[in-house]
Amino acid sequence: MRRREFIILLGGAAVSWPLAALAQHKAMPVIGFLSGWSSGDSVEYLDYFRRGLAESGYSEGRNVAIEFRYAEGHFDRLPELVADLVQRRVDVIVIPNTTASAFAAKAATQTIPIVFSIGSNPVEVGLVESLNNPGGNLTGFTALQTAVIAKRIEMVHELLPKATRIAFLVNPANRALADADTKEARETARTLGLDLLVLNASSPSEIDAAFATLVREQAGALLTNSESYFMIRRDQLAALAARDAVPTMYAWRENVLAGGLMSYGTNLLNTTRSLGLYTGRILNGEKPADLPVQQSTNIELIINLKTVKALGITVPQSLLNRADEVIE
Repeated sequence: MRRREFIILLGGAAVSWPLAALAQHKAMPVIGFLSGWSSGDSVEYLDYFRRGLAESGYSEGRNVAIEFRYAEGHFDRLPELVADLVQRRVDVIVIPNTTASAFAAKAATQTIPIVFSIGSNPVEVGLVESLNNPGGNLTGFTALQTAVIAKRIEMVHELLPKATRIAFLVNPANRALADADTKEARETARTLGLDLLVLNASSPSEIDAAFATLVREQAGALLTNSESYFMIRRDQLAALAARDAVPTMYAWRENVLAGGLMSYGTNLLNTTRSLGLYTGRILNGEKPADLPVQQSTNIELIINLKTVKALGITVPQSLLNRADEVIE
């Protein structure tokens, strides 16, 4: 072979290699993972999501790629983040634990499959047509966080029967969830003869202001709504509740681990594993419209006895007996 022919052949091979690599990359499906949380808050949940994927036959880096986008509690960034995933033509968009993210994804695309896990009822807030027949390009899981708000208020009333005014903290940036949760809280408070003080916060400074208001208004206890932003701000909430000696009930176990008093809600780790399973089924060819929205029924009561002691309150034995986990 003459030298000139060899150089031409070598040059052609050099061009073909990256093209082949590109074709191989395109053949690998891509998941767009859109979280309202930070990457640090998502580590354990990601582990369970990957477990679900593995049960469906997918392993990140081997036969599926994942593009991660984190809003870090700044929900105003969600439209921009999901638009980037749509532009990159991901094969499916996964929404873990944030109703606002699900709405942003729904607004951005009617063709890319979307799999969500949220705390609100997706039919009531307008994400899907029905649980059994979601229609469109969305399906997923509801953690029933809104549905158990009544039970949270009842537990606070059982713990603190003399507290006739309780504060309820919501995030107005997630309007659909805030409205649904507030409606449920108002109805329950009215039934129990309680005065409900609704407070709004979507930033650290607004959380500070909310505590100043509830102290001024002499609220006997605080409940946060089913908003993941309050899980992200768990250290701030625990510190303020301890400073002002405010018994607080949360939706998230993570808040109690950070020093909060009690939580009552779904164990989202198992739900996130199921999210991975559904994502794998869609990658295998099933359509979101044919996969019913599933409701999680694994609801846990967590009580932190260290915080109980610091607040100087007594937990009724009936409440302790119902606890799934007691932190001592």
